[in-house]
Amino acid sequence: MDRKKLIRKRYFSIRKKKYFKISDNFFKPLINIFKKYRFNKKNISLYYPSSYEVNIFKIFNLKFFKKFNFSLPVIEENNTMNFYKWKTNDILRLNKFGIPEPIKSEIIIPNVILVPMLAYDTDKNRLGYGKGYYDKYLNKVFKEKKKILTIGVAFSFQKHKNLPVNDKDFKLSYIISEKGII
Repeated sequence: MDRKKLIRKRYFSIRKKKYFKISDNFFKPLINIFKKYRFNKKNISLYYPSSYEVNIFKIFNLKFFKKFNFSLPVIEENNTMNFYKWKTNDILRLNKFGIPEPIKSEIIIPNVILVPMLAYDTDKNRLGYGKGYYDKYLNKVFKEKKKILTIGVAFSFQKHKNLPVNDKDFKLSYIISEKGII
């Protein structure tokens, strides 16, 4: 088994055992990051929390985020990913992994993507589930000269000393946990 697979297995197990509910305060440092950037369009891509991921939907409890538009990822037939416009009351459907996705409507290129992960390191590298959806998407849009702020969201116990990386892995702009911002 390769090193990334071993790390994935380890952190999936750890996250399942150590998961805890977060308060709204978890996302207050995120407001400071957002205030640094001036966005013409205020589009944030979220993820639908599953498998003991941080409940990103807590941001809806903060008044600051009321002025943003949201999208969620959709896995396409060709094993790529796009983001589609989404509002909290919109109907969702399950994808092939059992994760809720919006019904395809308007594709959005977000200004900010909040990214789930199994593990991260202090160099802002992330380890996902191994399918490369976020890495492929982000590498593609950056090649097209579109700037997107990428913020990983995790618990502090998901921090790994030094993740193995390759040229397909995408380094994040920031990572937030209950202990602050990296």
